[in-house]
Amino acid sequence: MNIILTGSIGNIGKPLTRTLIQNGHTVTVISSQAKRQPAIEALGAQAAIGSMQDASFLTRTFQGADIVYLMETLDAAGGDESDEEVDFISIISQIGLNYKQAIEQSGVKKVIHLSSIGAHMDKGNGFLVFHHNVEHILKQLPAEVSVKTLRPVGFYTNMFSFISTIKHKGAIISNYGGDQKEPWVSPLDIAVVIAEEIARPFEGRTMRYIASEEVSPNEIARVLGSAIGKPDLQWKVISDEQLLNSWLSVGFNPQIAQGFIEMQANQGTGKLYEDYYRNQPVLGKVKLAEFARNFAAVYQQEE
Repeated sequence: MNIILTGSIGNIGKPLTRTLIQNGHTVTVISSQAKRQPAIEALGAQAAIGSMQDASFLTRTFQGADIVYLMETLDAAGGDESDEEVDFISIISQIGLNYKQAIEQSGVKKVIHLSSIGAHMDKGNGFLVFHHNVEHILKQLPAEVSVKTLRPVGFYTNMFSFISTIKHKGAIISNYGGDQKEPWVSPLDIAVVIAEEIARPFEGRTMRYIASEEVSPNEIARVLGSAIGKPDLQWKVISDEQLLNSWLSVGFNPQIAQGFIEMQANQGTGKLYEDYYRNQPVLGKVKLAEFARNFAAVYQQEE
């Protein structure tokens, strides 16, 4: 099959591209960076260099595709996360509209959309609301377009953001914590699920959550602490206001900072996971202990 992948060749795109090429598919990877083209082609895929904000480019690229895989991230919005003027949520919602236009104009009939935990909520999910917005946009596609919506939970790789506070303050610091378990996922397990769904029949509109392991904040601190030689590492909880002020003081975009605070607060209450537990998936293979080895390697490299 002829498959178009958005999202370039990051933590999900690279293993997914390798798998699809091995399975005999023709793969085109969209990237906004021309410097990624050699790496994309080295995997055996074709590169399409252009912007998610260019609906005409997307339409041309989607032409003739059997399946398109869509994703949206803060990076896809462009702009600097320290730029106070950037409205990331509106920009990404526009990317969703561009996807819809390109699908309709190119005649694509099979879509896989990588959304997110929390996308079932129109409020209370912080910056994840942009995933809710794009899901809503794609639901407006004609009925003959089949859409598989995949909702991964928080990525293990998001834990790399803990490194700075561990090194400078000796702890993981957030506005929630404790012993309540929550789901996390490896990008490798996400790539496996996407490849599975590409191989399965498409019919109507479906949704599937993706997770690798369910662990508590305190368990995360113990596992990561042990991996980096800090067995007494603690996950400390501060107030929403304290954390927000801390992020704003170092130049975070207010929309992103406030969005993280709201999202994490509802991680703590469990509200973010209510729909996940109504549709709980079979867990993937990559557990936290395996990711912790990667975490330790990155931790040792950073000053």
